[in-house]
Amino acid sequence: MEIGEKTINVKIAGLGGMGVLKAALILGELMFEEGFDVKKAEVHGMSQRGGSVASDVRIGKCVASPIIPEKEVDFLVSLEPEWSDVHKISLAENGIVISPNDIDVSQLASKKALNVALLGVLSKYFEIPVERWFDVLKKFFPEKLHASNESAFNLGRNS
Repeated sequence: MEIGEKTINVKIAGLGGMGVLKAALILGELMFEEGFDVKKAEVHGMSQRGGSVASDVRIGKCVASPIIPEKEVDFLVSLEPEWSDVHKISLAENGIVISPNDIDVSQLASKKALNVALLGVLSKYFEIPVERWFDVLKKFFPEKLHASNESAFNLGRNS
């Protein structure tokens, strides 16, 4: 998807401890480095692990607000299939749902890399080279995780 005049709205949803906030941070950083205006907002009940978490990432030439308006989610990245149902009401008319159902999760070296694998699925919709995604991933994870994150990303990208 080419980011033109329209703001692209991505909602990432899941539970505390699943990497929702990290996925939003990676996406936001990448798009910022690519020269876009990026706004993020989070709603989380993380007082304990397992609380609901959702992060809005808005990307465009000029983004006025960090909150995605109702019925304008272009991409819903759900780290738990059940959360897709909770947030589907926010989808735009042609909105796309990305969830663990889109990949073979048994191929992940670690379930902790699910967020990165789903970013790989999302990456297919943007005209940004894979190497740029890898550059940003490396900024947010220790070196010992680089290979497994690239593998997880490629799993999603090639699904």
